[in-house]
Amino acid sequence: MQAFYADHFVLPLPSGHRFPMAKYARLRERLAAELPGVQLAQAMPASDGELALVHTPAYIDAISRGSLSAAAQREIGFPWSPAMAERARRSVGATLQACRSAMAGAGLAANLAGGTHHAYADKGSGFCVFNDFAVAARLMQAEHARMHRAREALRVAIIDLDVHQGNGTAHIFASDPSVFTLSLHGAKNFPFRKEPSDLDVELPDGCADTEYLEALEQALGELERRFEPGLVLYLAGADPHEGDRLGRLKLSFDGLEARDRRVMDWAWRRRLPLAFAMGGGYGHDLDDTVQVQINTYRTALEYVGHWHNAAA
Repeated sequence: MQAFYADHFVLPLPSGHRFPMAKYARLRERLAAELPGVQLAQAMPASDGELALVHTPAYIDAISRGSLSAAAQREIGFPWSPAMAERARRSVGATLQACRSAMAGAGLAANLAGGTHHAYADKGSGFCVFNDFAVAARLMQAEHARMHRAREALRVAIIDLDVHQGNGTAHIFASDPSVFTLSLHGAKNFPFRKEPSDLDVELPDGCADTEYLEALEQALGELERRFEPGLVLYLAGADPHEGDRLGRLKLSFDGLEARDRRVMDWAWRRRLPLAFAMGGGYGHDLDDTVQVQINTYRTALEYVGHWHNAAA
């Protein structure tokens, strides 16, 4: 399974900043040591043209040139720097490469970062600069139409299981029937002004494994009744974990692994290619966040095996 990274672009964050930048390199190091079936490759940057499928030219230019206002930088949560701009492009590029790999026959592929679902077309927010899933959905639709001369757009399901609602993604696709946005998230968590997804499932503080998995099962059933996708984008956030500083939910390692398995099994049984990204994770112990993500990759490798066996 191919997985794409850009952790060598480290943001120069102020001392005490709460964003856990170190988790990306730590995840890559553990994947290289423990899961040789994951083929790691450096992400390429998304181009201006690719970003412009979603983002406004003025916003792309402001990120590129470093002309963001102080207020815009505060809303993103990162001070501007050349590394911030380059990392944002490569975070999108990693998801684009993962989608191409999954759709080319691999079945599953991944971005070691990504899941930047708080970014809107014209602004960033919540540690998200560009919206990688939104750009990927639009670009895969364009490439699919060109390759297959399709009259109808490729239908994309975005399954967002970060603990925070995917408000930017929901807003971008609010009037687009070819993309279905599903979000399971903490009802009282950030963002406090939520955007309507195609299907929102709000969870109470303290929600644990059984309640969460029941809600996910019902949500996947509703998705299946309402939409027939050709591609799945899965945001496998680690922040519903019980040890997360910002999550407010109480899922165990086993519960999160069961979550991943349910989503991947749902896609596999329908032979739907799936690209996934890691989204949020802010553990009191950063090793817990990385372990949640390692478990996601271990589960994904099982389903890559199913795809390979079917092809053989």
